[in-house]
Amino acid sequence: MSQPPSTDVEATDRRILELLAVDGRMSFTHLGRSTGLSTSAVHQRVKRLEARGLIKGYGATVDHDQLGLPLTAFISIRPIDPSQPDDSPERLRDIPEIESCWSVAGDESYILKIRVAAPTDLEDLLARIRSAANVATRTTIVLSTPYENRPVV
Repeated sequence: MSQPPSTDVEATDRRILELLAVDGRMSFTHLGRSTGLSTSAVHQRVKRLEARGLIKGYGATVDHDQLGLPLTAFISIRPIDPSQPDDSPERLRDIPEIESCWSVAGDESYILKIRVAAPTDLEDLLARIRSAANVATRTTIVLSTPYENRPVV
């Protein structure tokens, strides 16, 4: 019986994933030094990890405060009329303040992570979300973020 891909990762590949999770721009040379592999061997392994879907992409960690978006909140949504189609993610897809959308179990259907400049912007965003998706909302404002997006490999 085969295991899911996330548990079927050899130790060297797991180490490469750990290193890239901390620094996605790490060179193949540095990865090789850190794992005891040649640069070409590391390159082949990274390409294989990408092909298998274990590496989904690379990105920058952005300072949202410096971008003028210091207010982070989580908005839980649930349909006002549960008999309607479950299409909230599609209805909300083009709202740029929504950073993430998770389907969840419980009283709510989805949790949205949003970033805005000020409480008045949050108030406006809530009205737009309610109108676009015909949902009720419950909002939790983030006071501080001791850590975020920690590597989990």
